[in-house]
Amino acid sequence: MASPIRLNRQKISTTISSAALSFFEKRIKNGEARNLAEAIDLAVQQLLVYENRQRLANDTAAYFANMTAEEAAEEHRLEAALSESATGINLDQ
Repeated sequence: MASPIRLNRQKISTTISSAALSFFEKRIKNGEARNLAEAIDLAVQQLLVYENRQRLANDTAAYFANMTAEEAAEEHRLEAALSESATGINLDQ
């Protein structure tokens, strides 16, 4: 069970859908959160992680899409060198 830092918390009053409330209550029931506030914090934290991963994927795709031919050739050389140096590594050990 997570224990987010409880500094600088803001009290809010809002309404949410019954589906959202069920989602949060399920997380509490399953022991993933201690209370509604923590369940909401965890959901927001997961959303931020997802958004950061999506931004990284988009930025990476844009990087490769905008490469010059010379930069692409260098990437291929680095890829080959890394692949060759990784040969024989047993990741199961």
